[in-house]
Amino acid sequence: MADDQSLEMFPDRPRKQVDARAPLADRMRPRDFDEMIGQEGVVGRGSALRGMIETGALPSLILWGPPGSGKTTLAWLLAETPDTRIEPLSAVLAGVKEIRAAVDTARRTTLRTLLFIDEIHRLNRAQQDVLLPHVEAGTVTLVGATTENPSFTVNAPLLSRCRVVTLSPLDEDTLLVLLERAGRDVERGLGKHGLEFESDTLPAIATAADGDARRALGILEATVAAHRSSGTPDASVSPETVREVAGRRVLIHDRDREEHYNVASAFIKSLRASDPDAAVYYLARMIVAGEDPLFIARRLLIFASEDIGNADPAALPLANATYQAVDRLGMPEGRIPLAQATTYLACAPRSNAAYVALGRAIACVEQTGSPPVPMHLRNAPTKLMGELGYGEGYRYPHDEPDTVVEAVNLPEQLAHERFYEPTDRGVETEIAARLERFRARRNAANEDTDSF
Repeated sequence: MADDQSLEMFPDRPRKQVDARAPLADRMRPRDFDEMIGQEGVVGRGSALRGMIETGALPSLILWGPPGSGKTTLAWLLAETPDTRIEPLSAVLAGVKEIRAAVDTARRTTLRTLLFIDEIHRLNRAQQDVLLPHVEAGTVTLVGATTENPSFTVNAPLLSRCRVVTLSPLDEDTLLVLLERAGRDVERGLGKHGLEFESDTLPAIATAADGDARRALGILEATVAAHRSSGTPDASVSPETVREVAGRRVLIHDRDREEHYNVASAFIKSLRASDPDAAVYYLARMIVAGEDPLFIARRLLIFASEDIGNADPAALPLANATYQAVDRLGMPEGRIPLAQATTYLACAPRSNAAYVALGRAIACVEQTGSPPVPMHLRNAPTKLMGELGYGEGYRYPHDEPDTVVEAVNLPEQLAHERFYEPTDRGVETEIAARLERFRARRNAANEDTDSF
């Protein structure tokens, strides 16, 4: 009786209504979970989420994936489960008022309410805080969709009460299946036009879509429209029409969130792996996506010192000159010195010995505190300090053979420590040999200390 009454109170239970004039991507949305392909690991038979759906134990969810991976489709399919209704909101338009109204509606029905918030990453902290007690109490089952890494964009308390479901970009084989389905479907798709496609046409669309099902179907629809308006509508649809329609591919990238860090990380790790081909590829990815060129130049500066260091002392000046060149030139010309520096640094000998030496020294400082600086190294700007022995015994290196002073310069209790260990790569090979001679002379002159 309660269920019947709730249905009377909400006769307009929201369902996904698709107009015949809607875009092809909306018309071709899967009508059940078995029609949803490309995300079998998430919603296929035997998956954890499918099991939760079938047992009615659906938790709050954050659906995270790139555009066109099926987040909205999955949310509306979840709403088709028994005794369930959906309250769809867009975070672009909705605020605290709309969220509270949806929660009030949920309180007045015995049906489970899925509160579907598209682009949930656009909700600010206050708006997310409004959701928290209602998700915790079970008044609504939250289904949030986002293209952004939820660990960056969703408050930790809210995120901890949700299961994150990760959807992947669709591969080209999956997109081909979707395109073929849409091309022959007479009722919802483009089959009513009776068109034939050249063998390379649908694969060209799948490639241009870059893993995005919505984009793939949009390109297909536009390609068919362009072909039908051409002077030869009876011919097969050609890949050339696809290239005219698809335009320039828009890369998935962002300035301060996950994909930004993913590509930048791949860039640095390719440099570190001495792989100029991969490094210049990820450089191109960042440039085409509109990454700040000075951000790239800063990363090269850091890399030149951290990863190349004294193995090639020319690397840091080159990287610094690259930064200055990019700053002065701007884009697109700035990409030329970026490419030069990237390929040079990728091929340069490697040494992080200086970086490691600093880490060891910092760890030593944190462990040992502030032992007294040796007297011969202290400054004596006043007569009193001179009388106290400040600077006594200091020897000017330029007056010494090979400019080497054998005195122990570390604090007495650390005299045995070694922080810098040069590698046998590049210029650092010469540094290592020279340093070994210096250390041997210092050891011989200070036999009462441990070897350092």
